[in-house]
Amino acid sequence: MSALRLVSSEPDPGARGRVLLIDDDAALLGLMDHAFLAAGYITLTAENGRKGLRLLDAYRPDLVVTDIVMPEMEGIGAILQIKRRPRSPKIIAISGAGPGGRRDYLSWAKHLGADEVLAKPFRMSQIMAVAGRLIDQDSNHFNGRGS
Repeated sequence: MSALRLVSSEPDPGARGRVLLIDDDAALLGLMDHAFLAAGYITLTAENGRKGLRLLDAYRPDLVVTDIVMPEMEGIGAILQIKRRPRSPKIIAISGAGPGGRRDYLSWAKHLGADEVLAKPFRMSQIMAVAGRLIDQDSNHFNGRGS
C-alpha cells in the first residue's frame, strides 16, 4: 500500500490552485500529478476515494479529480461525500470502461454532483483546460467578479 504524498508542504502564493488527484491507476495518477505540477498547481494524491476523503478537509483543494471505479471507495461515493461539505471544491470525474459502461458511470457522476466528466483515455491538455476553467470560474465567484 503506497503512502499519500504531499508534493509541496509550503503554501505557494503564486500557485494556480490546490488539486487533489484520486485514482487507483498509479501510472495515470503520476502523469496527472506531473501535468498539474508543471502547470503551477499544488497537488496531493490518493489511491482511492476513502484516502482522498481523509485528506479533503485538511488540504482544502480547489479541485478534486477522481476516478470512478476504484477499490475501497469508488468515486461516486467520494463525490456524494464531497458535495455534502460546505464550500465543496469543484470536481472532475474520470472513468474508463467498466461493467456498466463508462458513459453510465460518467452520467451518474455528473448527475450526483461532478462539475465535469472526462472519459479515459483523455489528453492531459484536455484535463488541464477543464481544470483551469473550473478553478478560474470558482475564484471569480468567490472574489465577487461573477461566474
